[in-house]
Amino acid sequence: MDGKLVISDVSGPFREPREPVFSYDYSIQRSTWSTPHGVRVKISIPDELDVLKARLLGPSTGSPGQQLMTNKILSRTIADWKVRIAEAEGMLAARRDVMVAPFVGPLANLFVKLEGLFEADQAAIREDIRKRVGI
Repeated sequence: MDGKLVISDVSGPFREPREPVFSYDYSIQRSTWSTPHGVRVKISIPDELDVLKARLLGPSTGSPGQQLMTNKILSRTIADWKVRIAEAEGMLAARRDVMVAPFVGPLANLFVKLEGLFEADQAAIREDIRKRVGI
């Protein structure tokens, strides 16, 4: 049987109450598992979202609604990348609920991989934001 990871549902973003992070909840399934399992992915607002947003758009302007949509698009994209990185690192191999923390502190070495995915998809993300948000 194929043990490939399948994402069956994603919900979020959620604002964590005592942390400067957004989080997304993923429901993941493998054909070898009897039930799906949850993965919470946290995106640090000052250390991940704001850093990549500044690289993508520079000192961006726009209405509060445009800023909100930009943050939503970019944070979801970062969360998707973090799931891919966590899968490649073997963090999602076990049948248990997992939390993927921000890539700072003990996980700072994974931020380099996040930056690599950002660099590869930068033009497509910028175009998506331009079309959907208008900035």
